[in-house]
Amino acid sequence: MKFVHIADVHFDAPFSTISDRAELGQARRLEQREAFKKVIEFIKENNIEYLFISGDLYEQLYVRKSTIIFINNLFKEIPNTKIYITPGNHDPYIKASYYNCYEWEKNVKIFTSQVEKIENEDAIIYGFGFDNYEMNKNQLNEIIIEQSNKPQILITHGTVVSGNDTKGIYNPMSAQELLKKGFDYIALGHIHKLDFNTEEQQRIAYPGSTVSLGFDEPGKHGMIVGKLEKENINLTFVPLDEEQFVKENIDVTNMFSKEELIENINELEIKEDEYVELLLIGNRNFEIDKYTILKYIEYQRIIKIKDQTEIAYDLEKLSNTTTLKGLFVKKMLEKSQNKNISKDEKNIIEKAIAIGLEALE
Repeated sequence: MKFVHIADVHFDAPFSTISDRAELGQARRLEQREAFKKVIEFIKENNIEYLFISGDLYEQLYVRKSTIIFINNLFKEIPNTKIYITPGNHDPYIKASYYNCYEWEKNVKIFTSQVEKIENEDAIIYGFGFDNYEMNKNQLNEIIIEQSNKPQILITHGTVVSGNDTKGIYNPMSAQELLKKGFDYIALGHIHKLDFNTEEQQRIAYPGSTVSLGFDEPGKHGMIVGKLEKENINLTFVPLDEEQFVKENIDVTNMFSKEELIENINELEIKEDEYVELLLIGNRNFEIDKYTILKYIEYQRIIKIKDQTEIAYDLEKLSNTTTLKGLFVKKMLEKSQNKNISKDEKNIIEKAIAIGLEALE
């Protein structure tokens, strides 16, 4: 039997935190759709019998009905492929879920939180998923595998732990227990990073998210393609996402104006398939406004700027002087040392110090 295994598509994710550019969320949602179309085209071209979707297909809190129709219309294009979906913590099988109140194609099977066993001519499929945004019940105890010449596959969404401590809220499962059960393949979701060893043809596999959802998900993203017979498995990874999220550092220590910083940014070599988060580091000698910088830099591929710089002045030393700068810094430091203020308020005070010192030059 041949299968494609994907997970963590997260259709209609807002992408509100990955970019300082408002238009990026829309662009990324279109790229999610393109990646999913590639999955369906691959299945058609290679006569794949099974599609396993191991949770978080969409965002329950944001998904639109038009997106569900888009997904289901693509499923119509592969009527001879058996599609198995297990709900995850972002798309749980709740009352208001489209899994529960939408008429999917006949070749689509959606699991609930109850363990189900489905025996086909060439494979035995077990599956269970989330019925809420958290799940800490160990469902593996309910699965008893009987001897069979057919490959036996588990599809679920959750966290695999190496020891026996399976406490957690995202369907924690012991790796040792999973292996003891004797599944021929375990199709998992929840971890957005690809996790399987090609050389060992590892049977417990995370395909990762189909497209990267942010700067904490570097590397390639795509799907696992498998050919499985009893006691014989062959797995390969096929990338789907043409974009990568990378981080670039710029040290501002020896820069003395916004213009100089913008010029240095425009000299960077940015690849066409990269989304870039710019990390500003070092000691700053001027006030930094990331939105002004984004407005004037040439690269639209730089989508986020994070200011990790520190004020170049020795504030403690300056606060002990009798100059206008010294008196200003002293008053501001007194405010920042108040135990009742938050971290965000401290950051605002630090920004105010930088602006004030620049104005007093």
